[in-house]
This record gives sequence, C-alpha cells and structure tokens, in this order.
Amino acid sequence: MKFEKGMPPGPLNGSKMLDLSRLLPGPYCSLLLADLGMEVLKVEDPEQGDYMRKMGPVRKRDSAYFLALNRNKKSMILNLKSKEGKEIFCKLIETYDIVLEGFRPGVMDRLEIGYQELKKKNPGVILCSLSGYGQDGPYRDRSGHDINYIGLGGILELTGTKETGPVIPGVQIADIGGGAMMAALAILAAIVHRQKTGEGQHLDASMLDGVLSWLSIHAGRYLTDQKLPQRGEMHLSGRYACYQVYPTKDEKHMSLGALEPKFWKNFCEATGRKDLILKQFIEGEERIGIIEEIKNLFKTKNQKEWTDFFKEVDACCEPILTFDEVFQHPQALHRKMVIDYEHPVEGKVQQVGNPIKSSAFPFSVPTPSPQWGEHTVEVLREIGYSERDIDRFREAHTI
Repeated sequence: MKFEKGMPPGPLNGSKMLDLSRLLPGPYCSLLLADLGMEVLKVEDPEQGDYMRKMGPVRKRDSAYFLALNRNKKSMILNLKSKEGKEIFCKLIETYDIVLEGFRPGVMDRLEIGYQELKKKNPGVILCSLSGYGQDGPYRDRSGHDINYIGLGGILELTGTKETGPVIPGVQIADIGGGAMMAALAILAAIVHRQKTGEGQHLDASMLDGVLSWLSIHAGRYLTDQKLPQRGEMHLSGRYACYQVYPTKDEKHMSLGALEPKFWKNFCEATGRKDLILKQFIEGEERIGIIEEIKNLFKTKNQKEWTDFFKEVDACCEPILTFDEVFQHPQALHRKMVIDYEHPVEGKVQQVGNPIKSSAFPFSVPTPSPQWGEHTVEVLREIGYSERDIDRFREAHTI
C-alpha cells in the first residue's frame, strides 16, 4: 500500500496517550488508536523496554513482531520506580491524559501512580487497565496467557472436533479480540464521556470478560434451555454438510459456508446433487453420510479447479489459503491490507494495514516504530524540562 504525504490526520488527532503496556494486547490496542491519529507515547523502562523488541525474528535492531505493533508511536525511557520518574510521569499526564497499562492489578498503586493518585493531578485523566482477569474477583492476581483465558472462557471447549478434542486457535483470540479491541472501544467511549462531562475515569478491561462476551449466541441459547453446545456438533462447527471444511484432490482444502437454503440450493445444483437440496439439515445417520459424500465429491478436483468452478456460483465456497497466498490475494491488495514504508534503521517494512475504511479520513504515511527511548529528550523538553534537568535525569538513571 502506498500512502500520499500531506494527507489529513486521523479523527483522534489531538488526543494523547501514555502507553505503559508491553507484548501483544496493549500495543495492539494502542496501534489501532495511533493509526487513527492519537499520539501514543510508549513509556519504557531503562532496563530493556518492551520485551517484544527482541521476541521472534530480529531484523537489525528490533523484531518483526515489534515493528508490526508499534508504527505511528513514540518512545521514551522512564524509571517509574524512582521519585523523579514518578514526578515526570505526573507532569506528563497534564497533556498525555489517557493512560493504558497492562500490569497485574495493584502494580500501578504500588508505583504510586494508580488512578486515585493520577486523578489528583488531573481530574480528567482516563486510565485503562488491561489485564487477564480484571481488577477484582478471586482470579485477580493469577497469571495467565491467551490459552488460559479462552480455556476458562469456553472457546477451547467449543473448538475442534470429537476426534481432535480442544484445538488451539492459530491467533490470539483473548489477547486481541477479548482484550485489545475491547480496551480500544472503552477508551473511545471514555473520550466521548469526558467531552460531554469533563470527567475522567478508570476503565477495567479483562481479557476473560471479553472472551465470555464472544459467547453471546451460544450463551443466549444455553441460558434459555440449558442445552450444552457440543464441540463439532453446532451449526457453525461442523454438524452439517453445508458448513464444512473439505479436502481436495491435491490435499489442500475448500471452505463451504452454504448455510442459507438459497446458497445450499446453488451449491447442489452446480455440483449435480439436486437430490440433496431438501436434506440440508437432515439428522441421523444420513446426515453423516451426506458429509462423507460431499467430502468424496471435493476430492475429485484440486483446489484451483474448485476455485475456478465456484467463481460464478453464489454458494459461499472459497479456498483455504496459505499464508503466502493470503498476502497476494487480489481482495487483500485492493483493500490495502498490505502496507509498506521505509524504516530508517530496518529498511523496507511490510505489514498488515488498518482494517478501518472511511469516506472522511484517509490514513496518512505511517511513521516507523520508534527506537527504544528515541523521543525521551524531545518529550522532556516539550513539558518544560531544561537541558540541565535532562542531564541530571541521565546521571540518576531516571531516563
């Protein structure tokens, strides 16, 4: 994707955030906001900064993972355990009045920069705490990762088949969908609330809560009739032939999503199986037999042949692409979901673009992900510190 210089800033231009988070959930949240024009300043510790800088394949200085999550951001080094570091932080929130943190509950209070302290300095401050289990409850202090949250949240129990048992998804559902995106939504809502009332607030975003909210449809039924959803036995997880993954002759796969009767009818007519039109949701042994029949049908052609076959058939049937195919797909390229830009240290960088499209605000040229502490001095000068102060901070290892 090529960007035009001089494009107007995003709709969040003028909003400023201090991002204390690391790794994936918090940085993905602030990436969404930074792409929309929010000024995001990563506050990194003097010892190593965001751990993601060195996780995965490192290019020249930072990892590909870090680069993918931290474009359009700034970085400063600040020792929040020191007295002067806390003082600088409290001065920063006079203008950077949105704070995102991903520590365990209680850490911000122990650092003496919890919500009640920040509120004294700036009553309009918005603090978003993004954690695994939330700021209260019996699991408040437990450690966890994505696999634990989707395990406790019921998603793993529903994922897979009778034969496989629970299957770990290929992307981090709790980190991104249950945590980062919920936190971004909460922050945007808090900004609107502050514009109306002048009030700040403390937002408590739990990844487990977010995962549980993803169960809305299944929970709606269960809480009505107490019937447990079964792995591989639900409408959208493999119970019927019309909504399945099928292997092809060349050992690749096709996805069939002919859920509505009109799509199933089109599929059956196109493949010469009109006899199956009225058997879309049939039960018993015949249901299993139909799945096997369609499986054998798909094994008669390779994936490309089936892809070409269904180009003009309105039946919701598409190939399952490999990673390299995904980023060469004409729809992804047309939608500008692959972007590239020059990084001053890392060279040409390619990564996934922002999924939001708007008629009012195009996205500007992305700024490269920041070097560790790259903007420390610049930011300190902006909030009124002298060169002598900055030298003193360096000597004391505050920055």
